[in-house]
Amino acid sequence: MKTYLLPSIKITIILLVILSGLYPLAIAGIGKFTPGHGDGETVSYKGRVVGYANIGQKFTKDEYFWSRPSAANYQADAGVGSNKGPTNADYLNKDVKGRIDTFLKHNPGVTKDQIPAELVTASGSGLDPDLSPAGAKIQTARIAKIRGITQQQVLALVDAQTEKPLLGLFGPPKVNVLKLNVALDELKK
Repeated sequence: MKTYLLPSIKITIILLVILSGLYPLAIAGIGKFTPGHGDGETVSYKGRVVGYANIGQKFTKDEYFWSRPSAANYQADAGVGSNKGPTNADYLNKDVKGRIDTFLKHNPGVTKDQIPAELVTASGSGLDPDLSPAGAKIQTARIAKIRGITQQQVLALVDAQTEKPLLGLFGPPKVNVLKLNVALDELKK
């Protein structure tokens, strides 16, 4: 029994020190070199924090770019996918169809076939803060008309806010909706 008990106690203590102490300190140290210094990247407008860049937020006013739908109602503490897929008739007939109808009502001139899927389906986490450039550009006519600016100005803003893939290779181009809407408000000035 001593043959196995003493080594198992030693390895338990060593692993506790490594996994409960050294590893969390190392991760916290690495986090200090990220945007937001490990506390999350905040977005400010007029000197006031308006949200976090990595958590989706709900925008419903026509003068703003709309975010991707959220199964968690944009609550970070309830981040959850809907677990409803493209073969779920109830999901397609109620949720997706309702989102399509709402989008078409607020974006005259857009057809159902032109709407990117991301604007009518919830993301896996329910908190996706980004859209594809196409998801943002399809909303530009509505925003330009309501704000009394040209669609070219809004398109240029989308292009300026588009983040390229990491190292030009990893991931698709994306637009952070919160940052885009803050830039849109600043453009108004």
